[in-house]
Amino acid sequence: MENEPLVFELGIAKGKPHSYRKTPRKPVCPFCEVDQLTDIYEKRGEMIWLHNKFPTLRDTVQTVLIESNNHAGDIANYTPIYNRKLMRFALACFKKMNDSGKYRSVLWYKNYGPYSGGSLEHPHMQLVGLKQLDGYKYLQKNNFAGISVFDNQDVEVNIATHPVQGYDELNINLLKESGLDLWSDWIQSGVKYMLNIMFNGRCTSYNLFFYPREDGGICAKLIARFEAPAYFVGYKLSQVDDETTLQAEAKQFRHFFDNGSQLE
Repeated sequence: MENEPLVFELGIAKGKPHSYRKTPRKPVCPFCEVDQLTDIYEKRGEMIWLHNKFPTLRDTVQTVLIESNNHAGDIANYTPIYNRKLMRFALACFKKMNDSGKYRSVLWYKNYGPYSGGSLEHPHMQLVGLKQLDGYKYLQKNNFAGISVFDNQDVEVNIATHPVQGYDELNINLLKESGLDLWSDWIQSGVKYMLNIMFNGRCTSYNLFFYPREDGGICAKLIARFEAPAYFVGYKLSQVDDETTLQAEAKQFRHFFDNGSQLE
């Protein structure tokens, strides 16, 4: 299988604001200045889907979904009701883009924290249409399966035994749209669990990726972000914790969700 990289247009990126650069003063957040936003596709309350002002990837259409007007907002601190509304809106935007027939594939993801690969702190997701590339070509079906945490007719949750990067990845599979609220709740619980419990509070960054399933559902995959492991950087070899550790993690995550995702 030949490698097909996305081409990054450095010239476009030069004027892009960045929350994590070491500068004498924090740059003005463009997402906080709502009245200055342009090229808006849709709005739903505080949520805004718009064209990315800095489309740095060649042969793509890059869009941004601003989640909230709260600069310090995140899935972890939204109310459950607001988080459900956000997931419904984001899914609708993804479907509109994915069903348009304009792209070979559409990617939907979220960066959070300094190690996530993101540039702005303000809570947002990205939906990117790839005109030429299949963004899913390097993924395998078993990347979305693993040790069961929860399973019913609408939602299935597991800890990946064949992660994309590793070590511990949470897969939250929406099987039927009737389970959208429950799926949203599991995603929110997973974010809280990853940032506060899974690594004893050492995790400050995560990525949330959304993948269309062959059965028409959606998989939300949570990946904790630290420095990328050398095996993955140099060889594309993912690593995973041993079975005993994964089983214990699955049990602890289920207990966390069942107890209302409350943090001590």
